[in-house]
Amino acid sequence: MKMVFRWFGSNDDSVSLKQIRQIPGMTGVVSALQDIPVGEVWPLDRILELKKEVNDAGLELEVIESVNVHEDIKLGLPSRDGYIENYKETIKNLSKAGVKVICYNFMPVFDWLRSDLAYELEDGSNALYYNEELIKGTDPVSLVEEYQSGSKGFTLPGWEPERLAELKEVMELYKDVDEEKLFENLKYFLEKIIPVCEEYDVKMAIHPDDPPWTIFGLPRIISNKENLERMVKLVDSPYNGLTLCSGSLGVNPENDVPELIRYFGGMGRIHFGHIRNIKILSPGQFHEVSHLSRDGSLDVFEIMKAYYDVGFEGYIRPDHGRMIWDEEARPGYGLYDRALGVAYLNGLWEAIDKLSK
Repeated sequence: MKMVFRWFGSNDDSVSLKQIRQIPGMTGVVSALQDIPVGEVWPLDRILELKKEVNDAGLELEVIESVNVHEDIKLGLPSRDGYIENYKETIKNLSKAGVKVICYNFMPVFDWLRSDLAYELEDGSNALYYNEELIKGTDPVSLVEEYQSGSKGFTLPGWEPERLAELKEVMELYKDVDEEKLFENLKYFLEKIIPVCEEYDVKMAIHPDDPPWTIFGLPRIISNKENLERMVKLVDSPYNGLTLCSGSLGVNPENDVPELIRYFGGMGRIHFGHIRNIKILSPGQFHEVSHLSRDGSLDVFEIMKAYYDVGFEGYIRPDHGRMIWDEEARPGYGLYDRALGVAYLNGLWEAIDKLSK
């Protein structure tokens, strides 16, 4: 298991590589070229420049999150082939820079979705919060504007303004795309890129829908065990795998996260793990908490034990943290609470390892 930390780059992150390097047990960062428009090729020289900056700080760059999938690919439009060719070139360039895993998602229009970016918890910290009723009471355009005002000046992954500039038009196009059609379009995409991944030794790791249910009438297909299994069978290759996100899947109590890790990890299809804890308040209502098991609805000890039991050798990162100790940072991505999460996860791993011998 390699512990890594998401980092958005020196020009768009409140956390520095020097600070990340000082977190005990940290081996590398998960990053991306945030300024490359979705659908364009990532230039090799830019990738190597990012890699050098990370390596010079004493860290590895072996995971990229995300090479976003252009909306035309998800929609299955005739223009998708050109964007898929660009994606292939990006895979090749990332391979040349030593990247081993690409985390991506196939969520229509939006990535993760919350109704509050700074929900105050009882201890005075702030966390991301979701309330289905509040989401139903707003419209996507208003939500985009609210996210931009609450981002503390940082770009929010999946909510880049240029990506959502034609939101109304894109939402209209999805009226003809249901879950079956979206699965077909995902299969088409994977059939084109996985042979390239096999040749260049880069694993694809799809991220679950967050949250894992339909929002604004848009189809969501990476949401439960049945759909995860269907996804990995679309192209039966070890290079077609998962980013197993405990928080995204865990907000649905029907998703047994440790069981999912044992099942898909036993198949060798989990290439990347996102670990966070959430507190389910009621169906369709939850907020994020510290990584500590007793603070939330997920048993993080059992999650780490499941990874250990399947002999997981991939990458794990602490996912969304709270804002604590008056930190000002991108919502969910401050230093302090995620660093505490790393210490907790590493402590659990060491204890499980010693108790198993």
